[in-house]
Amino acid sequence: MENLIIEATKYTPTISFDADTNILEIHGETYPENTAEFYSPVFAWLEEYLTQLKDQQVTVNIEIVYFNSSSSKVLMDVFDRLEEAANDGKNITLNWIYDREDESALEYGEEFQEDLEILKLNLVEKPG
Repeated sequence: MENLIIEATKYTPTISFDADTNILEIHGETYPENTAEFYSPVFAWLEEYLTQLKDQQVTVNIEIVYFNSSSSKVLMDVFDRLEEAANDGKNITLNWIYDREDESALEYGEEFQEDLEILKLNLVEKPG
């Protein structure tokens, strides 16, 4: 399976989904003009990847410094798909990475954490 790499723009995050290392990362700011259009290839890749996934350990690192409400919904949709996979026995670690100076990022992580039942969301303070 090919990796999914989408470079960051002013309005969109870096997406780095590596099927070889099983490390999936979303990093940066996300407030695209058309959220559904931007994230469409992300969901398509994720669906195929999760279908092919066996018992490998998967690490998902999310480090979003700013997002709008439509991106918040997309992130929750990503988390829901990961949670479904975890419910099916997939070995997934989800990390919400935040800067200690950014209290709102921590609070958003805590809110996402509350919405998940099976998949554990780890709140990870960024070193430095």
